[in-house]
Amino acid sequence: MISVVIPMYNEEAAIADELEGMRRTMDGIGLPYEIVVVDDGCTDRSVEIVQGFTEIPFRGEGVVLVQHPCNRGTGAARTTGIKAAQGDIIVMIDADGTYPHDAIPDMVAEVQRGSSMVIGARRRESGTVRWLRAPTKWFIRQLASYLTATHIPDLNSGLKVFRRDIALKYVSILPTTHSWVSTITIAFLSDGYPVKWLPIDYYPRKGKSSFHPIADTYNYISLVVRAVMYFNPLKVFLPVTLVLLLTGIVKLIRDIIYYQGFYVPGVTLMLVLTAIQVGAIGLLADLIVKRGRG
Repeated sequence: MISVVIPMYNEEAAIADELEGMRRTMDGIGLPYEIVVVDDGCTDRSVEIVQGFTEIPFRGEGVVLVQHPCNRGTGAARTTGIKAAQGDIIVMIDADGTYPHDAIPDMVAEVQRGSSMVIGARRRESGTVRWLRAPTKWFIRQLASYLTATHIPDLNSGLKVFRRDIALKYVSILPTTHSWVSTITIAFLSDGYPVKWLPIDYYPRKGKSSFHPIADTYNYISLVVRAVMYFNPLKVFLPVTLVLLLTGIVKLIRDIIYYQGFYVPGVTLMLVLTAIQVGAIGLLADLIVKRGRG
């Protein structure tokens, strides 16, 4: 069985088209499915529109509406949807009409062939505040690629197909914000699960975006680092240790030459000792992670 999870917050302009299109797409796959819509405290007509679909029978298990009593964040809605889903495979898509449905059958087929996650990689960034989002997301993507030792074409895509049993392992570390999609991708990659990307088109959204450029950008960066610290802290601590140690050694050689003898100023000593301390903390953090997740 396949569960389609759609987080929703004030999407009255798009949700009807999204549900109709998703029904046609899933009927074409030919497998039993359900559509789980998570109302994240909507204040417009979105819930009323979805309730109209829950009364319409179709091939599959039907449309399921799960509601939050208040707005908790798109990440929280995604986690709620995974917990409420009954399927072995999760298709996650936004409710704003930005992602193509015709890519979903190929993505589902990839998971059935053995991939743990398949991500729709957008060919271009066309969201709101593009002048800020594009370079910021590029930087975050490069950082995540380094930390996971993987080339990541799109870290923030809202169109994903993945195995539910694996995703449930990470619900305790998944954030409640837009950074949810980045965090779960890093989690799969860091634990060595096969992840693939499928190029897709990306359309202008219907309705108003809930993305906050400053707050959500900060959350993206902090959660990328935090997620990798949870899985492989040496990726963060080891480079810092090496830079400090190399700087200290170069400074020591310079001091010996300058003072014409073995003399270690306070700054040089501080650099070397700091490098040793950071390295020790990194090793301790790595040990804690390995024991805690062993």
